Amino acid sequence: MIEVTAGGDLASEAADVLVLPVLADRSWGPGADWLAEELGDYLVDVLDDADFEGKAGTTASVPTRDRLNFKRVLLVGLGSDPDLEQVRRGAGTAGRKTTKDITVATTLHQLMDGAAGATVEGFLLGQYRFDRYQSEKKPLKTEELRFVGTGAEDAAAQSARSRVVVDAVTLARDLINEPPGAKPPVEMVAHARRIAEEGGLELTVYEPDEFEDERFGGLAGVAAGSHAPAAMVVLRYEPEDPRGFIALVGKGIIFDSGGLSLKPPAGMEAMKTDMSGAAAVLATMQAVAALAPPVRVMAVTPFTENMPGGGAQRPGDVLTPRNGTTVEVLNTDAEGRLILADALSLAAEEEPDLIVDIATLTGGCLVALGEKIAGLFGNDDEAIEKVKAAAAAAGEDVWQLPLHDEYEKNIESEIADIKNSGPRFAQSINAALFLKHFVGDVPWVHLDIAGPARWPDNEHYQVKGGSGFGVRTMLTLVEQAAG
Repeated sequence: MIEVTAGGDLASEAADVLVLPVLADRSWGPGADWLAEELGDYLVDVLDDADFEGKAGTTASVPTRDRLNFKRVLLVGLGSDPDLEQVRRGAGTAGRKTTKDITVATTLHQLMDGAAGATVEGFLLGQYRFDRYQSEKKPLKTEELRFVGTGAEDAAAQSARSRVVVDAVTLARDLINEPPGAKPPVEMVAHARRIAEEGGLELTVYEPDEFEDERFGGLAGVAAGSHAPAAMVVLRYEPEDPRGFIALVGKGIIFDSGGLSLKPPAGMEAMKTDMSGAAAVLATMQAVAALAPPVRVMAVTPFTENMPGGGAQRPGDVLTPRNGTTVEVLNTDAEGRLILADALSLAAEEEPDLIVDIATLTGGCLVALGEKIAGLFGNDDEAIEKVKAAAAAAGEDVWQLPLHDEYEKNIESEIADIKNSGPRFAQSINAALFLKHFVGDVPWVHLDIAGPARWPDNEHYQVKGGSGFGVRTMLTLVEQAAG
């Protein structure tokens, strides 16, 4: 584990690498002005050769040639007028470029209030890797991230929350990246049980023989084609004198073959990540337990595979989720909304102040917003603004899309109350309208993370694969609810 420490002033410090910020047009950030004085024209020549001007996302590595007590200096470009997310990204880039350095010193914490936490989050997440199944591993060598210069002691002291955030996002990434055969529902239940035991949370697990009595018709229908028993997991954090009550609901499709509406082979390659929403919710509960905010939190995560076995649900079947709304299944590959129907109904029964569900729900949202922005829908303006504010504070990009009532006709069924699949166009809106049927009058926000749940490339603090998107937003939302 990388230790976060505090050091002294730059002139007296020594480390393998010193990370310094540079703003647009080569405007020196904290510490970079000291470096310029120490290295003079040599630094200018190196940066000119590298065409480095401090543009956001760029870096320049400067060998010190024994003129300083640092083997090299890594200059990180933050662009003009950087915010905390730019600091987080710059630190993430530094983390990816210093995996072979044992000690890393930095002044990034001096940029603005909150920069220390953003630095720790970005740097540690940038060093993340999932190599459990690789025969030849490339071990991380970094042992220490050291804040140096003005405010170093305070910066190190402020890192406790950031370590909790990093641990939670790392858990979500690990769960998402795990091969589907290694994480059947029973294993996800085991993870939930560990989180509950270590964090003092209440845990309830509903197993298949309880689905009929609990009226989990959506989950039972999707699970019918799989040999791996499904489960509905409920975690509760119950502080004394809570200032609010938030319910978090995550889609937990362990692997999505499409069921009898079978996906093409290429469409299945990333489907181990179809439980990203549930992974983010479990990870958020781990962080909530560690930080203990005075807010009641309930988490509901249904887990199952969607497989084309002999008992699988068929197009044309009618299911009845927990709240009694009947659903005609026309496309068995629109299964996430079916298990969420039960989970949302269960959460709504407890009348929380707000329900947030998070799911890799529709390819249409990926088409509309790309790989790095989540779609946001909701039935309550105040709730929507709260989630948008939490996402902005956390540095996760969301974009509100309309919950257009006129499109309700797209999911009308001729033989049931609604159907699970509408026309090709407005897929994401149709899916959100479907989910709306299961929250009643409770304020509700739906996050469609079909894009950002799976990061396409190594970039700043993100690593190709499971991103853990949503953990920071949901945790921030809970903390903000504490006032």
